[in-house]
Order: sequence, then C-alpha cells, then structure tokens
Amino acid sequence: MSAKNGSIKLVAGNSNPALAQAIAQGLDLPLTKAVVRRFADMEIFVEIQENVRGSDAFVIQSTSFPANDHLMELLIITDALRRSSARRITAVLPYFGYARQDRKSGSRTPISAKLVANLITQAGVDRVMTLDLHAGQIQGFFDIPTDNLYAAPLMVRDIKDKFDLSKTMVISPDVGGVARARGLAKRINTPLAIVDKRRERAGESEVMNVIGDVAGYTCILIDDIVDSGGTLVNAADALIAKGAKDVYAYITHGVLSGGAAARIAGSKLRELVITDSILPTEAVTKAPNIRTLPIASLISDAIARTAAEESVSSLFD
Repeated sequence: MSAKNGSIKLVAGNSNPALAQAIAQGLDLPLTKAVVRRFADMEIFVEIQENVRGSDAFVIQSTSFPANDHLMELLIITDALRRSSARRITAVLPYFGYARQDRKSGSRTPISAKLVANLITQAGVDRVMTLDLHAGQIQGFFDIPTDNLYAAPLMVRDIKDKFDLSKTMVISPDVGGVARARGLAKRINTPLAIVDKRRERAGESEVMNVIGDVAGYTCILIDDIVDSGGTLVNAADALIAKGAKDVYAYITHGVLSGGAAARIAGSKLRELVITDSILPTEAVTKAPNIRTLPIASLISDAIARTAAEESVSSLFD
C-alpha cells in the first residue's frame, strides 16, 4: 500500500507492540525498523533504521501506563522522524492519556490535556488520530487536524451477536455519560437507564440511585474508561438490587490500575468487554470475566483512508 503522496511508514513505540503488529498486518505492511530503548539512567533513545524521507509516517503509541514514559517515547520518535525528513507525521494514539484532566477541577490546578496536546504539536506531529476521547472537545486542544475514532460500531456488532435485544437495556454509569449511552441505545434500539452516582473522592464512588426500571432486563453498562473499577462494581450491585437479570459492561479503554482486575473478577458483573487500545496486563488476561475486543481493523482502515486522502468519518456513517 502507498500513500497518495509518498510511502506509508508505520513506527511503533513500546506501549502496545501487539496492537501495532496487528495494525501492520491489517495494512499488509511491515513495521518500520526502529530502536526505542533506554540508557542506563532511563533516558529514551530512538533510532529509525530505515529511510523515511518523504514518507507518510504513522507513529502508533498509546500514552498508557507508564504514561510519562510512553508520552516521551512518542515525542522523541516524532522528533527523529521530523529530522529524518518524513513528509507528514500522524500520531496514532489508541488511548490518549491525561484526557481526564480536560478542565480546571479546582483553584490553581492545571489543564493537563491541553498541555500534552501542545507538547505533541510542538514536537512536530502534523495530525492526530485517537479513539473515544474522554471528552470530544479535547479535539479543540490540538491546533492540527484530529480524527477521533469510535469503538461503538465494533461494540454494536458484538452486542447484536450475543444478546436478545428485546430483553436488553443500555445503562449509563453516571449522568455525564448519558450522551454516549443514548447513542448506543439508539443504534441497537433498546431502552436506556442511568445510574445516579455521588463521588466522595478521586478513585471512589458511591451509587445513590437507578433512574429507570431495569427489572428483568439484561443491562449493558457503556463508558469510555474503566480505571479502578469501583464505579462499575457499584453500578452492577445497584442494578442487580433493582431486579436486573444480568449486568455486562462495554468500555473502550481498560486502564484497570491497581487491583481493578481482581475487583472486577469478584464483582456481580457477568462480563467486562474492553478494547485492546491499552496492552492488557497479566491480571487482566487472567480475569475470568474480562474479554478483549480487537480494534486493529478499525485503526488500519482509518490509517489507509488518511494516507489516501479519503474520508475517515464515513467509517461511522
């Protein structure tokens, strides 16, 4: 495959090599030979070992844990490509870290998502491609073209294959996620309910009420990020207490930090479905009720369309 104006080069950092390889296979292209390693003091060193002059370069790198290391890898790879005369550099960020810090949460606090957007832009990235941003307006933090892809079509296909939709209800785990949940419910033509949640402190949540009659339904929680898992576990408890038959969850980004995988495994959730935007840890892969939905085909299609100067939004029409 060739770009409209130059060859395609796929460069992968160390955040998710399995996903990068799957994307390369979907495009029928090899990953560009590159070294991304650490010096003894953990400084990052990058060397692109192929000619990339005039190429359309795509850097595949989620800024997941350890977020700062993977962000620095992205910036340094970008600098190496720019100094090697790549024609265009697209940062492919299946998971954009720092996205939850998209506004001032209190006095004298940063807007870190904007800072990271500035760093990526100043490093020399010409275009950003990401998946299910925590807030759509983060696209406006970048002063370069930004494509926000959606995992919803993949989830819709999976849900239609596995559930009797006449007995299924989509659930938003909080009021802030209603628009996302409503969009999924509309796609699969099911009713919608909301979990009213009060968060006492960061990383903890207390479910207060369920808005909607969920009795007898198979409930599907939908959200963009699962981190500690507390919200999902509490929501599942509340839904079961209100008479739900079973509770599933479809979440795009499985951050699942700390003991989240064990918390999910011991919960009333029948199954948590996440994408592989973040490389699953051993605890996640061993959890009996966590399943991974591949996104390589979606990203490889978007890369192919970008390289050919075709519409990306038409993937979701």
